[in-house]
Amino acid sequence: MTKKKNDIKLIALDMDGTLLNSEHEVSAHTREVIAKALKKDIHVVLSTGRGFKTCYPYAESLKLTSYLVTTNGGEIWTIDKKLLDQHLMETATIEKLWTMGREIGVNMWMISTDSVFRNEAPDNFYDHKWLKFGCESFDKTKLDQMIKELSHFEGLELTNSLPTNVEANPKGVSKAKALKFVCKEIGITMNQVMAVGDSLNDIKMIQDSGVGVAMGNAQEAIKNAADFTTETNNNDGVAMAIERFAL
Repeated sequence: MTKKKNDIKLIALDMDGTLLNSEHEVSAHTREVIAKALKKDIHVVLSTGRGFKTCYPYAESLKLTSYLVTTNGGEIWTIDKKLLDQHLMETATIEKLWTMGREIGVNMWMISTDSVFRNEAPDNFYDHKWLKFGCESFDKTKLDQMIKELSHFEGLELTNSLPTNVEANPKGVSKAKALKFVCKEIGITMNQVMAVGDSLNDIKMIQDSGVGVAMGNAQEAIKNAADFTTETNNNDGVAMAIERFAL
């Protein structure tokens, strides 16, 4: 790794399995290290599959001052809750995916612009604007069947946040594309970004960043794509990566 520490102007952090430990918390040490990065005027951006409402409280707690990339890049927000970019799924598609998932028998979640639906559907899908569909199963046969069926839908970007799930966004949506948007807003390049993640929805931002970091608990494909593998999310892996490449 030849990247100089002072080259990093933005740190992009996935949340679940990366920034957050198994208790869905940010450790005290990781908080301290993020605070040091902020003091150096480094942008710290949460780049997550979560929707805005379940992402924002963490950003607020960490006293972040920059941008939020949510729903795998489906939306980009400023920390003062200004929506900068949004990519919606067709409502008819979401309804079809829900029906298909129910028939196959997988657990599902759907993120709209105003709510998260887990294993339940709204009374009327058309009362909402949709950002993301996700499903999971520990039954590999069912998960494989869902992935196969999803692959037949045009206009979807498929990824995952765990080996046991699959997520669908509108075609072309990714954390990497959203980060490029953020970089343009700030006036930096992707070469000045350090991205940290653990799953397939992180792979593009890890590949496209100046420093791509895989968590110790990451899927093997992520480790193979990364420049560096840090400790696990339960052992301050994010803090270790920030200290190594940004501080």
